[in-house]
Amino acid sequence: MSARDTSRIVSVGGDVTEILYELGLGDNVVAIDTTSVFPPQIPSEKKSVGYMRALSSEGVLAVRPTLILATDKAGPPEVVAALKASSTPFITIDGPDTPEGVAEKVKQVAAIVGKEEAGETLAQRIRTEFEAAADARKTIAKPIKALFLLSVQSGRALAGGRNTAADAMLALAGAENVVNSFDGYKPLSGEAALALAPDAIIVMKAAPGHRTAEASGPIATEIAAITGLANTPAVKDGRIIEFDGSLMLQFGPRAPQAAHDLMHILYPDLVPTRRIN
Repeated sequence: MSARDTSRIVSVGGDVTEILYELGLGDNVVAIDTTSVFPPQIPSEKKSVGYMRALSSEGVLAVRPTLILATDKAGPPEVVAALKASSTPFITIDGPDTPEGVAEKVKQVAAIVGKEEAGETLAQRIRTEFEAAADARKTIAKPIKALFLLSVQSGRALAGGRNTAADAMLALAGAENVVNSFDGYKPLSGEAALALAPDAIIVMKAAPGHRTAEASGPIATEIAAITGLANTPAVKDGRIIEFDGSLMLQFGPRAPQAAHDLMHILYPDLVPTRRIN
């Protein structure tokens, strides 16, 4: 399916936006949602239509789009239905949080905007980069037990369970997600975390970049304040990692780099057989 007019695109979803920019359509994007933070200059350059799960039809249509491309996570449902009923083409981009799922999303977008050749080139690059990460992953003798926390605030921790982007990325980085008793993102008590005994805790970071949390910093302090969680091996050994949330969770073109970066934070002595550029 190819859209006729791509002159004014509203892009909803950080993965969709990154794909459009990789395909050379950045100048055609007139508005983005708040999860679209890469390339880093775009939040200040483009109009915002708000959070992808809390869109308003008036806000989206006010920028006079000729095409709306949106992640399958866009909402609320009644707004999506209203946008689909409007005269502006509204197309959903979806794919599983897997290496091939990312490549397929690229090909979907490319077909819609008439950039099939560039899309195939990008999809193949992504596959190759994931293969490089897989080669490095094969050298891991014993997977690290990891806990992903979407947020830590006021004594509450929201953990990533099965069938989440966090769970998928941990696996791609060669780690074992210790939370396997529930799906999605749910509160996790300190006592439950202690029983899971993670070797490392990865906390979503809103800003770009990754780092080991400072022992006296706000994230480490919040975690240490939660009874039980403070006594896990990860906290005792200072293995609290703040990781770029948009890079880790969106499964766009940078997903192979996320797997590579996280793997080498967890396994600093690991040398990849092929470097991801």
